[in-house]
Amino acid sequence: MAHAKPPAPQATAWYTLPPEEALTALQSDPAEGLSPETAAARARQYGLNEILEGKSRSRLSILVAQFGDFMIMLLIGAAILSGIIGNIEDTAVILAIVILNAVVGFLQEVRAANAVAALRRMTAPTATVLRGGHPQTLPATALVPGDLVLLEAGNAVPADLRLLEIAGLQMGEAALTGESTPVLKQIPASPPGTLLPERLCMAYKGTLVLSGRGRGVVTATGMETELGKIAAMLEGAPPGRTPLQLRLAQFGRQIATAALVICALIFITGLLRGEAPLLMLLTALSLAVAAIPEALPGVVTVLLALGASQMAQAKALVRRLPAVETLGSVTTICSDKTGTLTLNDMQLIEVWTPSGPLTATALHQDTHATSELLRAILLCNDSTLDETGTLLGDPTETALWHAATAAGFDVPAERAHWPRVSERQFDSERRRMTTLHQKDGRLVSYTKGAPEAVVPLCTTIPGAQPADANVIMQQAAAMAANGLRVLAIARKPHATPSPSPAALETELEFLGLAGLLDPPRPEAAIAVATCRQAGIRPVMITGDHPATARAIARALGIPDDGINGAAVLTGHDLQTMDDNALRRHVARTNIYARVDPAQKIRIVTALQSNGEIVAMTGDGVNDAPALARADIGVAMGKGGTDVAREAASLVLLDDNFATIVAAVREGRRIYDNIRKFVRFVVACNSAEIWAIFLAPFFSLPMPLLPIQILWINLVTDGLPGLALAAEPAEADIMSRPPRPPREGLFAGGMGFEVIWTGLIMAAITLLTQAAAIRAQDTHWQTMVFTVLTLVQMWQVMAIRSSHISLFQQGLLSNKKLLGAVLLTFFLQLAVIYTPGLNQVFNAQPLTLAELALAIGASSLIFILLETVKWVRRRQAGHPPLG
Repeated sequence: MAHAKPPAPQATAWYTLPPEEALTALQSDPAEGLSPETAAARARQYGLNEILEGKSRSRLSILVAQFGDFMIMLLIGAAILSGIIGNIEDTAVILAIVILNAVVGFLQEVRAANAVAALRRMTAPTATVLRGGHPQTLPATALVPGDLVLLEAGNAVPADLRLLEIAGLQMGEAALTGESTPVLKQIPASPPGTLLPERLCMAYKGTLVLSGRGRGVVTATGMETELGKIAAMLEGAPPGRTPLQLRLAQFGRQIATAALVICALIFITGLLRGEAPLLMLLTALSLAVAAIPEALPGVVTVLLALGASQMAQAKALVRRLPAVETLGSVTTICSDKTGTLTLNDMQLIEVWTPSGPLTATALHQDTHATSELLRAILLCNDSTLDETGTLLGDPTETALWHAATAAGFDVPAERAHWPRVSERQFDSERRRMTTLHQKDGRLVSYTKGAPEAVVPLCTTIPGAQPADANVIMQQAAAMAANGLRVLAIARKPHATPSPSPAALETELEFLGLAGLLDPPRPEAAIAVATCRQAGIRPVMITGDHPATARAIARALGIPDDGINGAAVLTGHDLQTMDDNALRRHVARTNIYARVDPAQKIRIVTALQSNGEIVAMTGDGVNDAPALARADIGVAMGKGGTDVAREAASLVLLDDNFATIVAAVREGRRIYDNIRKFVRFVVACNSAEIWAIFLAPFFSLPMPLLPIQILWINLVTDGLPGLALAAEPAEADIMSRPPRPPREGLFAGGMGFEVIWTGLIMAAITLLTQAAAIRAQDTHWQTMVFTVLTLVQMWQVMAIRSSHISLFQQGLLSNKKLLGAVLLTFFLQLAVIYTPGLNQVFNAQPLTLAELALAIGASSLIFILLETVKWVRRRQAGHPPLG
């Protein structure tokens, strides 16, 4: 195909053109689509098919913003004033430390932005496109004008399309038009001037396919789409903060207020004692900068984004950062059965016909009954072969295809002999599908679906004998009790040339039951056991037969002890229950069967009204409301729809229940590490404030100089604090009950621990100062400087767990933290012993005895914290560790 430039898409009113004219104008072949060469040329011409976000901050603006904090600006001003009066050395060092702090903050913000951008790229949608005559799944960003796009229920429309073919195509266009009513599409063009909501022959980027199928040609991409035009009119707004970040920001403001008050008191007290005003100003400002945890929300962003990246590597893609926080509070996981708890590898195991049972291997018997049964399961079937010969489709339908092929049927030839004329697609309300086929003037329809949805429609069996619905349903129940998924299959010849949709599914001839087995995932039983140990209730929700659901649940270890012996609640049961009755039942029921997606919302709402934090899985269009209603919506990444993924906050890339449990574990780990980081930083900052504030009350001189305060803040709050993000999950993390969602960050006594830990670190520092001054040690200030630095390193090693000994955890279990602590120690030694550098920081080389005393004194906090953990283990009845 030539690479000639098609007309500018945005200049054409595509909804006014018939399909043939639109294809001609776009120079696209209705059977082949674009050639790869033409598509590549147009990609260079039109660019990526993406909605540009608001203008992102440049690296320079991020760096400059690091100096915009009020306290930093005050410190810079004080440094300049110090230089004016002749203290050039102090000016240089203060400015150098301010710059280093800015660089650290810059790197943290850039790293967080990169991690979030990587997550956004992972969630990029895909599209099925016809190129060179072959269907391909491509990133939606790769689409170009003229591409032929295939649409199915559950897809998000990847670009603006002029529709060419449709089969019951209904769209949800609320995202674009604000109208919640589904729109039934049509092919005929609309007159010029038709308003956008009434352009029924178009499908627009960002809208959703609710039902049916279709094919369309791309008329506009990226910012030229209707959605792009709206985006262009909007100014970019900064992304919202997570609830945890908001709480931390508020906490940071409260701490800042308290710190400023204390620093003002320190400044006034110093002046009253006769200290130099400039020295006290620099001390107060340095202490304020060190004490105010202004970086807390930013650091939490880094921790959440990095944790989300690690979850993605473990096949759980976080679409919204607040989900990371919520995962630690999940009390109930409502999961689909097929593909999530099971392998989604269906195999036809057993067949039952009115003549009796058959094994799958006996289907090759050439009888009229089995031939019609096989013809039904391969014609009433949407599985297809792609250009490579790979079978695509729903696992149930591919299993039926394989069974027909194994019995000797040539499926493509059979379909060619009996072409499909029309269909009634499967939906969750009817729980069946019907296709109409024609051969040599004869019309016949085939129906398959749930036995209770098909058998009541059957009046006869082969041989024109009456159908006995009770016998058939008893047989279906017996097969389901063995864990089989059971489908009923029927047919109906038609005398009229165009039977109505309703006529397709009346007075059917029953052909047989197909029993398929989808074995449980080997890892699912372990994951269910882990859930129960962690205080999380696993709940199975499936559209299968109750007996099938109960058999699979028992195999996985899901309890089946409902209220009054009702182990399984069905969709029919839900219809008959009011909300109060349902609330009582959901407190005990763990298995739901024959539930349609719309009823999932009632289950989620009832659980939440009982105080449960619910994770809900889903993959279909109708699952989207339940996913949005749940505290954590979990969509299937392999077999799910775009609609479900858009509604979810977590996407499983492997559709595996065990991955949900792994995500909960990771969510708990991340939240634990955020608490550890906050505990570490706040305790360290308070120790610095207490040491400076309390010194005058014990008739001690100023313990530290401003430069030393800034240095301590730089080396302790940086690498060691961030290395806590790499802290592995504690051994008992999945043995604890879920965290209450409204629990504060300092719950469980952590607030009190932060206070006394900071006070004790300050006391150790002041006792070292008092002892050194009493011994007339001229190096006392350097000892204080070293003790206050090292005591924080001992603390960070001890708080890796609130109750497990560091020796039990192992020093090497977090190599990043160990490396950060050792690096801080050697940097401190460099400041003390490097000629010239020690003069900058007003430090003197310590003797070996003085250094040993500083290390020993600072280690007292480690001994105390480990002793507290030992006492806790004894009180909890656990044997001492380490």
